[in-house]
Amino acid sequence: MSPRDPTPPARPTEWFAQPDGPEQGKGLRFGCTMCGNCCSGPEGYVLLSPAEITALAGRLKISETEFRRAYMQTTSEGPSLKEVPAPAPAKGLDCIFLDRAKFPGKAVCGVYEDRPTQCRTWPFWPSVVKTRQTWERAKRTCPGIDSGRLVPVQQVRIQRDAFEI
Repeated sequence: MSPRDPTPPARPTEWFAQPDGPEQGKGLRFGCTMCGNCCSGPEGYVLLSPAEITALAGRLKISETEFRRAYMQTTSEGPSLKEVPAPAPAKGLDCIFLDRAKFPGKAVCGVYEDRPTQCRTWPFWPSVVKTRQTWERAKRTCPGIDSGRLVPVQQVRIQRDAFEI
């Protein structure tokens, strides 16, 4: 923006909003398959805000102190949910709330209604929707990417901007 031109420069259109993008720029498709891949794998973190800690402790009907002790760990990024070894034949670590027993052959969140923003916004994280290549890379482990319902561009942006990963 120059002193003579008060109009801010145009924001480049994201790859998923371009007419030659997927769905002709109308958004991205995603439909959860309950595979659990987004909640398991190599060591990672699910960051929690103070409000999310309060909500999860309330859901479990325990104090926040008890919740922190039983379900949280401190990471270099901040407070995070703990991880537990994934049962065979799965490999790696599972989120402590990933339930593989409730529905055989599926993996579901044991605190779904109160899951953290990081979980609510998958797969529309900035690191995933940054480029078509990062979207395609995530698709290799998430069968719900590019399937299911169409999520409009504005909703993709809202979810992308809700939580920084």
